[in-house]
Amino acid sequence: MNIDNIQLTPFLIQELFKNSLVESDSPEPVKKRDAAASFAILGHNRKKIIILVANDETLYLPDEQLNFLLGILSACSLTMEDVAIINTRKNKNITYKAIEQELKGEKVILFGVTPAQINLPIEFPQYQVQAFNSQTYLTAAMLSEIQENKAEKAKLWNCLKQIFSI
Repeated sequence: MNIDNIQLTPFLIQELFKNSLVESDSPEPVKKRDAAASFAILGHNRKKIIILVANDETLYLPDEQLNFLLGILSACSLTMEDVAIINTRKNKNITYKAIEQELKGEKVILFGVTPAQINLPIEFPQYQVQAFNSQTYLTAAMLSEIQENKAEKAKLWNCLKQIFSI
């Protein structure tokens, strides 16, 4: 068999292109793709809480950092159902406008990500709760740094108590 003469069955073509083929004689309109699907997201974003991280090694976070973050969420009475974790290194086109428009984010926590990296037109220091454009922002050190430093944990916890009224 020659590579130029490969014949695919209709079933195989359907399986290969199931996300990009469109049936043209369908009477119902084509549904718009979920906007959040344009980003690789961990979590369901039910409470519109966006957590931005910066990690080159994994799609989201290494296991130990994810477990640490889950502990933080639990202390705030939150679960993965409530938040959306986005790695800015794997989603280079994430901006504050996309967070607002596509993800409908109300609270945005940046771990190791600066406001400038998401094109936020304001600068503010770490561990300062900042309101902007009907959203609440918080910048903090990388999770790996917070995990190892009690002072950083205390700063983060004080801000989280303010954001989530704990």
